[in-house]
Amino acid sequence: MLPLLLLGLSSCGPKWTETEKDGFHLIQNTGGPILGYDPASGVQILTADRYAFKDLNRNGQLDPYEDWRLPFAERAQDLAGQLSVEEMAGLMLYSAHQAIPARAGGYFAGTYDGQPYTEGVTDPSDLTDQQKKFLAEDHLRHVLITTVKSPAVAAQWNNKVQAFCESVGLGIPANNSSDPRHGTRARAEYDAAAGGDISMWPSPLGLAATFDPELVEHFGRIASQEYRGLGIATALSPQIDIATEPRWMRFSGTFGESSKLSAAMARAYCDGFQTSEGPQALAGGWGFHSVNAMVKHWPGGGSGEAGRDAHYGSGKYAVYPGDNFDEHLLPFTEGAFKLSGPTGMASAVMPYYTISWNQDPVNGENVGNAFSEYLISVLLRGEYGYEGVICTDWGVTRDHNQIDVFVDGHCWGVEGLSEADRHYKLIRVGVDQFGGNNEAKPILEAYQKGVAELGEAAMRARMEESAVRLLINIFRTGLFENPYLDVAETEATVGKPAFMTAGYEAQLKSVVLLKNQAQVLPLAEKTKVYVPKRYVPASRNFLGMETPASTGYPVDITQLEKYFQVTDDPAEAEVALVFIQNPQASTGYDRADAAAGGNGYIPISLQYGDYTATEAREVSIAGGDPLEDFTNRSYRGKSTTTPNHSDAELVATTRALMQGKPVIVSVTGSNPMVFSEVEPAASAILLNFGVQDQALFDLLSGKAEPSALLPMQMPADMATVERNAEDVPFDLEVYRDADGHAYDFGFGLNWSGPIQDERTARFVDNRAL
Repeated sequence: MLPLLLLGLSSCGPKWTETEKDGFHLIQNTGGPILGYDPASGVQILTADRYAFKDLNRNGQLDPYEDWRLPFAERAQDLAGQLSVEEMAGLMLYSAHQAIPARAGGYFAGTYDGQPYTEGVTDPSDLTDQQKKFLAEDHLRHVLITTVKSPAVAAQWNNKVQAFCESVGLGIPANNSSDPRHGTRARAEYDAAAGGDISMWPSPLGLAATFDPELVEHFGRIASQEYRGLGIATALSPQIDIATEPRWMRFSGTFGESSKLSAAMARAYCDGFQTSEGPQALAGGWGFHSVNAMVKHWPGGGSGEAGRDAHYGSGKYAVYPGDNFDEHLLPFTEGAFKLSGPTGMASAVMPYYTISWNQDPVNGENVGNAFSEYLISVLLRGEYGYEGVICTDWGVTRDHNQIDVFVDGHCWGVEGLSEADRHYKLIRVGVDQFGGNNEAKPILEAYQKGVAELGEAAMRARMEESAVRLLINIFRTGLFENPYLDVAETEATVGKPAFMTAGYEAQLKSVVLLKNQAQVLPLAEKTKVYVPKRYVPASRNFLGMETPASTGYPVDITQLEKYFQVTDDPAEAEVALVFIQNPQASTGYDRADAAAGGNGYIPISLQYGDYTATEAREVSIAGGDPLEDFTNRSYRGKSTTTPNHSDAELVATTRALMQGKPVIVSVTGSNPMVFSEVEPAASAILLNFGVQDQALFDLLSGKAEPSALLPMQMPADMATVERNAEDVPFDLEVYRDADGHAYDFGFGLNWSGPIQDERTARFVDNRAL
C-alpha cells in the first residue's frame, strides 16, 4: 500500500491520510472512520474541519448524508429527501438469488456480455448482465448472495459491485445479504492448524441443543466477521419461529419448540451479529463488523396445519387449535426486540408466507402475514412499536399457478389482486421491501395508485418512511464510508483456523446422547468396529434437481480408521456403528392422489414404516385455494411411505448380524421422530443435527463427552402427533426407552447419566418466560 499526496491541507494540517490498494483509495481520518472509494467513479474528497468526506452526489458540497459525524437517522432522512421516486422504489427491491459466478442455466442463471459463464474464460468476479441492469436501471441496492466460488472471488465481486453503485446516482452502496451459510460438510476433516472456506457450525437446531446462548452469541461474532469479509452486511436470519408442529419441514432451521429457549437464542444471535466493538465501532454498537439481523418469520410460521409448509399452496395455512397464537410472538417481543447489547433490537423482520388462520380480530382478513394490516400495522408497528425494516419473504407478489411447487408465487389470500395491487397493499400496511423482486415497475405502478388515492405528498411521504428505514441499515454498517474489501484480508479472515476451531467445538457440544446401555460408550481406542453400508434412495430437491440412488459407507472410513479398527465382517467386530437419518417425510401433497380423484393431501410421517393416518382430523381447520374446488384438506385414512424406510431395516439387520454384540446408532436429525422402530435394537444412540463425521468419532471414542440436550420432544408414536395442537409446544406423549428414559425436551445423557445442570434449571425446569 503506497502513500499518496496528502489532501485537505489547511494551516493546521489535515486530520487524514490517503493510501491506495488494488485501485481503490483508502482515507484514514484521525479519530474517525476509514473511507474507501474508487477514483474512477467520479467521487471526490471534500474537507471540512480538516476531516475528509466523500462527495457521493458530486455536487461539491458536504451534504448531511455524506457527513459521517452525524447520527445515522439524520443522514438517512437527508438522503431519502434527495431520492427520486424511482430511486426509492429501487431501495425497496430485494434481488432474486445471485450465485457468484452465475450458473450457466436453470435457476440462478445469468449471462456475461450475453454469454453463459465458462470456466477458465469468464472472470467469476464480474457482474452479470442482469446485475448491471437491476443496479443501474431499477436502482436495486439489496442483493441476495447464494453460492460463491471462493472467499477471494466474493470479495472481488463485492468491490466491483460497490464501484458500480458508487458511480451512479447518489452513490448508495449495495447492501448484500445471505441466508445461513455456516453449515457443515460431513466428510470434511477438522485440523486445528488448518483453515477452510468458512467456519462450520451445527444447524440452528444443533445450536439450540447446546442450550447455551453465550455460545450462540460467540457464533454471531465470528459469523459476522466472515460475512463482512465476503461483502455481506445483512443476514436473513435467525429463524426464530417456535417449532410447535413436529412435522414442519423447516423445523431444523429453528431453535426448537421452546419459546423461552428460542427467545434467549434469538437475543444472543442478534447481539453477536449486530454488535461492533473497538476500532470497528461507529455509533450505538454498530460498525464495520456489524451485520443486520433480519429475524424471521413474523408472527411465527411453526404451526402449519398437519406440518405442511407455506412455500407451497398446499401448506399456506398456519392454524391455532390450542389458541396459542401469542406464545409464537415471544421470541420476537422478548428476544429479538429486547437485545442485551447496544444495538437494541433486530434491524429487520421478515413475515412468513402463512395465512395465520382467523387471527385478525380487526378486519377478519385471512391473507398472507405480510399483507395483513392487523399483523403488520396494528400489531408489529403499533402495539410493539417496531420501527425497523419489514421485508417480505421471497415471491409473495408473484402469481400463484401450481399447488405443490416450491418456486411458485406465494401470494396467499390475495391471489385475485394484480401484482401492482399486491405491492400497494403491502406498502399501505407498513412493509418496506419486497423479497425476490428485481424490477421496480410494479412498485412504481403501486406508487401511482397511491397518488390517485392519497395524493402525491402523502404517497411520497410513505415511500420516504421506507427509504429512511432501509438507508439507516446501510449507514449503520459503515457501507457509506467504506464498502470495499481487502482481498488478502478476506482470505485471512473467512475460515481462519481459530474460527474453524470454534465451530468444531460447538459441533461437539451439539450432539445428544440419548441412550448408553451398560455404559457401552465411550469405546476404547482401536476397538474393532463394523460399519454397514447405507442405501440412500433417489431424491429430488426443491428446485427439481435429482440425485440418483446410491449405496456406500455413510461416513469417511479413512478418518474412522484413525480411531478404531474397521472390519467388513460383523463376526470379527466387537461393536457395530450404524449411521442413519431421521425419517425423510413428504410435503404432505401427492399429485397421484389428486389425479386419482382424491384431494391430493396425504400424511407427513415421522416414522420409517408405512403409515396410515387413522386418527387425523376428518375436516381440516383451514382450506381453500383458487386452484381447488374444495376446502377440506383432510387426509384421514390415507397412507404414506417414507423414502428412507431402509434405515430402520439397516439397524434391525445389523442387530441380527452382531448376534448380541453392541450396536451403536448415530442419527442425523432434522425433525422429531418415532424412535420405537430403532431404539430397541440399539445399545447406544447419538443424535446430531448436522456435524462433521469427525465430531461423532471424537464423541464415540471419548475424546469429547456429550453435553447436549433435546431441544424438542420425541413422540411415542404417530397417534400422538396427529392429536397434537399445531400451535402448542410440549403436548406430545414422549417416547420412553428400554432404560426408562423419556425423550422429552431437555433430556440428554453424559457418561455419568442424565444431565441436570444450570441449563436444565433455566430452560427445562421452568419452561415459561
